[in-house]
Amino acid sequence: MRVFLCGIIQGSHTGRGIHAQTYRKRLGEAIRERYPEAEVYCPVELHPTSPTYDDAKAFRVFEESLEAARKSDLLIAYVPEASMGSAIEMWEARKAGVKVLSITTLSHNWVVKYVSDLIVPTLEEFERLLASGDLDAYFR
Repeated sequence: MRVFLCGIIQGSHTGRGIHAQTYRKRLGEAIRERYPEAEVYCPVELHPTSPTYDDAKAFRVFEESLEAARKSDLLIAYVPEASMGSAIEMWEARKAGVKVLSITTLSHNWVVKYVSDLIVPTLEEFERLLASGDLDAYFR
């Protein structure tokens, strides 16, 4: 099982600033605890300084991330607010037949609404559902 962790990085920052990425470790740990066989792909773990990359390298990394999203079995998107990069990854995964699980309160946002197989409102609710086994069908 290949799980792609998708989520807000730069969001609406106008500079090179990024949003806190602590959710990625939290999600990865929760997934690995419940499904030790899961292969978790996290673009930020692989490229922690990506906002500082030059344009050529940044574009290559973006393309690599999109390809990894398309080749996943499940994409988990953490989008507490709109994220253009996440929206593209979600769209590309969905077009490739990948299941998309979104963690967000943006349930009326068309990208979230029409691309997601399941929408969970909070990280805490995701963790509860994961621990209870209620998400097992998404991890097969």
